[in-house]
Amino acid sequence: MQINITLDHEGAGPDGGPDSGPVRVGWFLTSDKAGVLYDPPQRLTSRQTNIGHAKSASRCPSVIQMESRYFVVNCPFDLHIGFDRTAEGQAVLVNRAGASATMRRNKLADVIKLVNESEWRYPDRPTVQILLPYCFIADETLYLTQLGPFAHYRPDPLPGTIFGGRFPINIWPRPLMWAFEWHDPSKDIVLRRGEPLFYCQFEGSGPERPIQMVEADRTPELEAYMEKLSGVVNYVNQTFGLFKAAEAMRPKTLLKPKQRG
Repeated sequence: MQINITLDHEGAGPDGGPDSGPVRVGWFLTSDKAGVLYDPPQRLTSRQTNIGHAKSASRCPSVIQMESRYFVVNCPFDLHIGFDRTAEGQAVLVNRAGASATMRRNKLADVIKLVNESEWRYPDRPTVQILLPYCFIADETLYLTQLGPFAHYRPDPLPGTIFGGRFPINIWPRPLMWAFEWHDPSKDIVLRRGEPLFYCQFEGSGPERPIQMVEADRTPELEAYMEKLSGVVNYVNQTFGLFKAAEAMRPKTLLKPKQRG
C-alpha cells in the first residue's frame, strides 16, 4: 500500500519543506536472478480483521500508527534444516527435507550458511545466515531497524532468536540477510515460503511523518556507490566509522522510482 501524496522533490511534501510530508523509502533487489521468488515488502497490517465494533483493536489509532511503521519481508524459500557435527567435531547443517525438499541440494549452500564457529556469540548457540537481495535506500536521513516478526504467530516456534540491526540507509545501503542464533540446536529450523521472515522499521526526522514505500531503479549512480561500500566488512571491524567517508562520496540522489511500462 502506498500513500498517495505528491512529492515535490527529494521527499518533500506539498508545502516544499524538506522535513514535511511522507518519507520516501526505495526498495530493490540487488540481483534479478530468481527475482520472482522475492515478494515486495508489505506494510504490516491487521486491519482486514474485525472492524465492525468501534472498540475493536483493529480500529485503535495507536495500533494503526504502530503497524504503519513496519514493513514485512516474507521468506522466499521452504527450508527444513537441522544441526549436527561430523566425526571430527565440525559443525554442519543438515537438509532434513531430503528428497522431498523443494530446493535442489546443490543450491542449498547458496542460500543458507553456517557462520564459522569461532564467530558465534556463545559457544553453544550456532549462528546461521540466509543471504537475501533486498536493499533499501533513501535520499534523506533515515534509519532502518531489522527485527523479528513479533506479530506473526507460529504454532511451531523457531528454536532461537533473530539478530536485529539498525543502520542509516541514506548513506549505507546494503543487502539484508536473515541472521539467526540457534539457542536449541537439537530442534530443527523450519521456514516456509510466504511467511514473514523479518520486519523493517524506518525512523526519519519526525515521528509524525508517514512512510511511503516505492520500488527503486538500480541506476548506474546507485550501483557505482554501492560498489564502493561492498565488502568493507571483510577489512575493518567498525564499518560505522566509515559513514562520514561514505557520505562524502555519495551522489546527491540515489532514489529514482522504477518506471513500469
